Amino acid sequence: MKHLLTPGKLAWRLTLAGGLLLAVMAACVCIGSEPVSLRKAMQGAAVETPNIDYEILMCVRLPKVLLAAIVGAALACAGVVFQAILRNPLADPYILGISSGAGLGSMLAVMMGWMWTLAGLSAMMTAAFIGAMATVWLVWWIGRLTGRTQTTGLLLAGVVVNAFFSAVIMFLTSIIKASHLQTTLFWLMGSFAEPEKMNLLWVAGSICVLGIGFLMLLGRRLNSLSFGPEEARSMGVPIEQTCFLAFGCAALMTSVAVSLSGLIGFVGLIVPHAVRLAAGPDHRQLLPLSALVGAAFLVIADAAARVVVAPAILPVGVITALAGGPFFLILLIRYTKNIHWGCS
Repeated sequence: MKHLLTPGKLAWRLTLAGGLLLAVMAACVCIGSEPVSLRKAMQGAAVETPNIDYEILMCVRLPKVLLAAIVGAALACAGVVFQAILRNPLADPYILGISSGAGLGSMLAVMMGWMWTLAGLSAMMTAAFIGAMATVWLVWWIGRLTGRTQTTGLLLAGVVVNAFFSAVIMFLTSIIKASHLQTTLFWLMGSFAEPEKMNLLWVAGSICVLGIGFLMLLGRRLNSLSFGPEEARSMGVPIEQTCFLAFGCAALMTSVAVSLSGLIGFVGLIVPHAVRLAAGPDHRQLLPLSALVGAAFLVIADAAARVVVAPAILPVGVITALAGGPFFLILLIRYTKNIHWGCS
């Protein structure tokens, strides 16, 4: 009985994780290649002489920290959902080809010379979002056409689509103009551009919060799915409806994250496993805790990317890959030995 999730226990864990996130964000907003005086920054914007400390802190670092938190939360929650639906502990938002679809969309926008913006989103970001969403529904459609089980069909469709789109991206990279190559490759490795409009953060954050809230309503169903489709069906869970709703919501959150940050991998793999190990596999708490921990993880990764090779800035995807690669190998070794990972 001591392992049962209670409202008090959930509230305490969320408060602790939320406090950790706020502390991390407050610390990381002060980290960078250029030293910043908090005392000067708190004096606000100057009219005659520009307050450089204020401009760096409030106009550059804070928006990027908020963006990193939003993207980290979205990717971590999407990883939780895909691992539950596919019943694959090595699944993350990119196993279904979402990354390659977004990358292909962004490269097409660059090659066509699109320079317009839409609601604060650049043409490359908008094309990435459209490409990611189109890939999601292509994978879903192919998965259903395979005639195999829902999880197997989705997984195989994602692998095939991901491989095909990755090949197309490599082909386009080889023929793209040299003037566009560095920007495109930097985005493909994952990076946070300074948001041109703050309302972009509000829209992305709102989508993320609403998506997490909706997925939490499906928490009990996701718990049942972790035991397998037959067991979940015997518990009265509508399998196809639950998979469709959870898959669509997680895919939307991933598409928004990818369109804003490029291709940042391993967040949806590392964070859910770490939270599951620390707090248990109940999705009613796994989803919100993964969102908070994922946000903190990516904020730290972004801060590290700013200082590792300062004054140059590394792509954030490089930092997460360096952390996620060894973690993935450990998981691969453990779970090939048939170590159980579902709800208990």
